[in-house]
Amino acid sequence: MVATLKDVAGAAGVSVKTVSNVVNGYEFVKASTRERVLSAIEELGYQPNLAARNLRAGRTGVIGLAVPSLSFSYFAELADAVLEASRKLGFVTLIEQTGGDRDAELELLRGSRLSMLDGLLFSPLGMSTDDADSLNVDYPLVLLGERIFGGPTDHVVMQNVNGGYAATAHLIDSGRRRIAVLGAHVAERVGSASLRLEGYRRALADAGIDTGDELVVFREGWHRTDGAAATRELLDSGTPFDAIFALNDELALGALRVLHQDNVRVPDDVAVIGFDNLIEGQFAMPSLSTIDPGRADIAERAVAALIERIGDRDGHIGAPRMIEVPFTTVARESTLSMSAVTTAHSS
Repeated sequence: MVATLKDVAGAAGVSVKTVSNVVNGYEFVKASTRERVLSAIEELGYQPNLAARNLRAGRTGVIGLAVPSLSFSYFAELADAVLEASRKLGFVTLIEQTGGDRDAELELLRGSRLSMLDGLLFSPLGMSTDDADSLNVDYPLVLLGERIFGGPTDHVVMQNVNGGYAATAHLIDSGRRRIAVLGAHVAERVGSASLRLEGYRRALADAGIDTGDELVVFREGWHRTDGAAATRELLDSGTPFDAIFALNDELALGALRVLHQDNVRVPDDVAVIGFDNLIEGQFAMPSLSTIDPGRADIAERAVAALIERIGDRDGHIGAPRMIEVPFTTVARESTLSMSAVTTAHSS
């Protein structure tokens, strides 16, 4: 039989009201009483009626996640992490794809479909800082990504400049000096590409390495096909290079394919590092070195911030928060010799 509040109250030796207070997070409950109630809940397998609780609180128990496209592996893996993080906190997540189109993103923000949601996690691609005022909405909103800064909402960001610096420094530390970068965007003012490129240039400058613009390959798209085309362009140009920093892992995977086709040995002739730490990078041949931007951490912090805003009816949290997530450098076979990889695995 399904356990009820009354069953839990009887097992814990408290009133039904006390059990309800514990379940609903009421803070003024003695620690010893709370512990007895939680133990009884676990023992009986009691499941709170989330639908009824949300109805009483004026909520749906549903949040939204809007991303450009799930065809980008990064956003697919981010969506998976958001689904898991929200599930743990008792919320359901609905996913919307905008295609990275500015008009579609603006329409989503003011669309009637949001009435069924308690709040929205929003990762724009077509919008820019000029559109920051459009984020002034009457529902909880948390911004993701690097297209808009200084807006009126909580914003969870990755360390693009520092990550780009670390990727380039990793290549420099392995003895590389002619480091090409794939995926720069022409005339981009604010965005992942420009920020990661800034980190790349800072690392070269700090190392005293002066490389020309011929090592910067521009591509608006960041798919594998774009990485393959950029690498082909680089090889055909005759420009000497001994390393590639691809501004995301999909570009890097495309680069690995073309290098293999041309019998360029990785990492002996050319070392390759990406950015995003996609799962498939672990299974590339050779496995792909990358920057892990903290995707799971981004999801958890963004969901937690949104749910906190949903519960903050009286506005106690205050001003918008910038939440920066730490990153790590993941060194694999595409930048390390096999002997170095073996040593790293055994240490």
